[in-house]
Amino acid sequence: MRYDQKIDYIEFPAADFDAAQAFYESAFGWAFTDFGPEYRSFADGRLDGGFYRSDLKSTTANGSALVIIYAENLEETEDKVVASGGTIVKDIFSFPGGRRFHFTDPNGNELAVWSDK
Repeated sequence: MRYDQKIDYIEFPAADFDAAQAFYESAFGWAFTDFGPEYRSFADGRLDGGFYRSDLKSTTANGSALVIIYAENLEETEDKVVASGGTIVKDIFSFPGGRRFHFTDPNGNELAVWSDK
């Protein structure tokens, strides 16, 4: 089902699709479909997206939008991110409404994880 005028898909740059897939499968359980040497898509169970071949990186330092993932257990998720090959770039901090941390994936893309607990 598609929702009119709602965010439907998101794309990230990646120089190494295999590293991206291994990381997101391990850390978050995403499923992947390989579309050849220039594109690999993912499904996280709620929102679909993909990785396109590029040496660029999506980070807040270069003005990119910040994609934020929700997690029931923030500390457990942070441990999974690190164990899966991610790098913590902002440790867990509080903000109005919850707590979060920022990480980069093996391709250098910055995302965050938040929890209201």
